[in-house]
Order: sequence, then C-alpha cells, then structure tokens
Amino acid sequence: MKVTFPHMGNMSIAIKGLLTDLGLEVVQPPPITKKTITLGVRHSPEFACFPLKINMGNFIEALDEGANTIVMAGGTGPCRFGYYAQVQREILLDLGYDFEMIVLEPPQGQLSELTDKLKELCGERSWPHIMRALHNAWRKVKAMDAIHARSLQVRPRELQKGDTTRAYEQALQLLDEARTPAATSACLRQGLELLNKVPVQHDKEVLRIGIIGEIYMVLEPFANLQMEKVLGEMGVEVDRSIYLSHWIKEHLVLSSIGLKGSKDTKKAAAPYLQHFVGGHGWESVGDTVRYARRGFDGVVHILPFTCTPEIVAQSILPTVSREQGIPLISFSLDEQSGEAGFRTRLEAFLDLLKQRKTQEKLG
Repeated sequence: MKVTFPHMGNMSIAIKGLLTDLGLEVVQPPPITKKTITLGVRHSPEFACFPLKINMGNFIEALDEGANTIVMAGGTGPCRFGYYAQVQREILLDLGYDFEMIVLEPPQGQLSELTDKLKELCGERSWPHIMRALHNAWRKVKAMDAIHARSLQVRPRELQKGDTTRAYEQALQLLDEARTPAATSACLRQGLELLNKVPVQHDKEVLRIGIIGEIYMVLEPFANLQMEKVLGEMGVEVDRSIYLSHWIKEHLVLSSIGLKGSKDTKKAAAPYLQHFVGGHGWESVGDTVRYARRGFDGVVHILPFTCTPEIVAQSILPTVSREQGIPLISFSLDEQSGEAGFRTRLEAFLDLLKQRKTQEKLG
C-alpha cells in the first residue's frame, strides 16, 4: 500500500508522520504549484470549489508518482466538502487510475464510524500501536499551530524582512523530522527559540487583523495568495480564527462523543445567525463579532468562489461590521485570482484602517 493525501497548509507534516508511524509507505504530493492547479482545473467540474480543484491536482500528481491509496476526509451538512471524495473518485477512475480511496468521515456520535476506517487503513496493527501514532501526530499538530501563532506575532515587528519566514520554515523542518513525542516537544522549544531570536522592534505599533473564512482557504497559503505573510510584512499582526488542531478537536473528538464545540463563537453569532449553514459560515459570523469585542482593527474574510456557506456569511457580515464597528473586507478566490488586484485591495483596506486608528487617537 502506497498512501497519499491532499495538502492543506502544514497538515502534511503530521499526516506523513502518522502514516509512517503506522508502517505505511507514504507518497507525499509535491508542493502545490501552478502545475497542480492546472491539472486540478482541467479535470474538475467548472463550478467546483477551488479547494476541490487543488485536491484533484494533488491526487493526480501523487498517483503519477506511484501512490495507489488515497486518504481523504469526509464532511457533513450543506457544504459541498462532503461530496469531494465521491466526485474525485469518479473523475480519477474515468482518467484510468487504479487506486483505493479511504474516506475518514467525521463521526456523528458514533466513534466506531472512524475507528473502522482506521483499522481498514492500518490492517493488523494493534490498537496500542495505532493510539501511539495518533498521539504523536496530535502532538505535532499542536506544536505546528503554536509555532505558527508565534510567527504571526513576530513577523510584523521584524527588522529584516524575511527573517521570520526563514525561522518559521526551519522550525517546521525540525518538527517534520521528529519521530517521538519527546522529540516533538524538543523541536517545539527549538522552533519557538528560533522565532524569539528574530531581531524585532518591540515597541512598534501595528494593526491587528483577524482572518476568518472557509478552513482550507484560511490554512493553505497557495490558495489564499500568502495572505498572512503579505499582511505580516506590511506590518500587520494577524490572528487566525481557526487552526488544524481546532478542527480536529471540534470535528473528530467532540463530535465523536456527541458534543458541540465553538459555543462562545456561536453565542456571539446568535443575533445575526442562529443555525448551522455548512462549512464554517456560522463561525465566520461569530468570530467577526468576537474580534470586534477584542478590539481588533479589522477583519479579512477569505472564501472560495461559489462557496455556499461562506456566501451566506458574506451576506450577513456587512451588518455585523456596521453594528459592531469593525471594518471588514472579503476576498472570494479561485484559480483566476490575480496577486496584483488582491494586493491593491488589501493596501487600500489597510490605509482605511490606519486613517481610522489615527482619527480615534485624535478623539
């Protein structure tokens, strides 16, 4: 069995480590490039979500490199993510690829739904072996998220442009090589030390912006045109509303025992939206309210073009922005999105925030 999986931010570090610990041969998809996008767009439905197209490109490149088993997540509710695996499977079969696809669905109160799929993937390996591998992968996910959050604080204050990114990438490389929980903990400490050594201007005044939206678009830098890096190098401290560890906790752990997460976020959203609309549409509304309450200067909303849950949120967010007094800008992105227009809109938004902050100081 030669196993592959789709890219989504730094998820590949944890997934590759998990599958390797389980004794499986891993064929990691090449990093996302324009070639990946071209392949995905060519072989996907025209109006499919941008993440589906990128995943298709990932799978084609990995299958061409010898993979014969695809591990894919599933989903529930109005979001089309729940149909990704089925659509992708049929397209790849029509293209002549010979493979198996194992879909890990979020458990809906039945943990056995997930464990059965894990056993299918792991074969004869014992549950203690599987649990140790899962534990180490979870430690890596938490470590990656901690390092990422720290990089977002350091980057807008760095004295030399690019220092933070170099330290961050070095920290991720250390985590990628860790093979035990103890090694992961040690690499986390080393990674944070690397970031803390970046020369910074501690007293620099920076804008604070919250990032909300559909999880793939928020987590995958290639899909969001390197939004966090661009903002950070423009002197903006970014706060990401969702991390991979958050998604795992919400959709795999809590849902498996019949509990619902994000209570604070959903409570904050209640005056504007009181029910699940699929994806992270509900959270996008609630997180905007919470960023306003925390005194953030603005919010950037990122969504894939034609994403129904985020379009619902997008229709509500102008009201939230007005009533909560927090400026907001939305970016609906797909394979046609250009970096020039994106930067122009972003720079104009930052100018607005700076003027607003100056006026507030003047009283």
